[in-house]
Amino acid sequence: MSRDQALIEYLIRLGDNALIIGQRLGEWCGHAHQLESDIALTNIALDNIGQCRLLLSEAGQIEGKNRTENDLAFFRDEKDFRNSLLVEQPNENFGHTILRQYFYDVFQFYLYSALKSSGNEFLSGFAAKSLKEVSYHRKLSSDWILRLGDGTSESHLKMVEALEYLWPFTFELFEMNEIDATLMAENWVPDLSEIEKKWRNEVEAHLSEATLEIPDTMGYKATGSRKGHHTEYLGFLLAEMQAVPRSMPGAKW
Repeated sequence: MSRDQALIEYLIRLGDNALIIGQRLGEWCGHAHQLESDIALTNIALDNIGQCRLLLSEAGQIEGKNRTENDLAFFRDEKDFRNSLLVEQPNENFGHTILRQYFYDVFQFYLYSALKSSGNEFLSGFAAKSLKEVSYHRKLSSDWILRLGDGTSESHLKMVEALEYLWPFTFELFEMNEIDATLMAENWVPDLSEIEKKWRNEVEAHLSEATLEIPDTMGYKATGSRKGHHTEYLGFLLAEMQAVPRSMPGAKW
């Protein structure tokens, strides 16, 4: 695999993560329990969609097939998406959404912090710009983890349930393949095993402070997105997200 091919796939991986979690958060618009949270989640959704546009646009330019960020977002099928399984999980409730977001925010924070030193000009510039947004996202979601985990008996129970469901999806965030190996050799991307160490140290300490224990998942680790294998939820999400552009391709308004 050439370094350009690897870079395209890596950009799409990051872009798909941002796109899908942005779409999930957008589902909360007008439905959150309070106006402040409604606006916050919507703004985080917009930040992620903005990141997605930069990443997919760059991937399309390197690819050289005249595919724009819109083409990559709206005219690829489920099997062509490379987002992690974590971000496509549905919004069961506010606590579930916040925990999913926290796991992703901490991952993004350490990944983008490392990418700031990338030998690739686009990746380093993108990471430096996006890290400002990600730092805010991480602060908001981590604050809510404490409020909900160490809050009422009901909020604590919902967080325990969310943790048991979502924890098996966190391992896949740090899976590496030939794409990572190719780009690591160029000093363009970090070793995800190093990111994982920082992620686990922070997450486990923060969950403990929130009176939440890491669940025993019997060794189960969800996997598959690197090869285009997804949970049933992604297909439904894409069907809704892609309906308008696919029904009226090329339309402008």
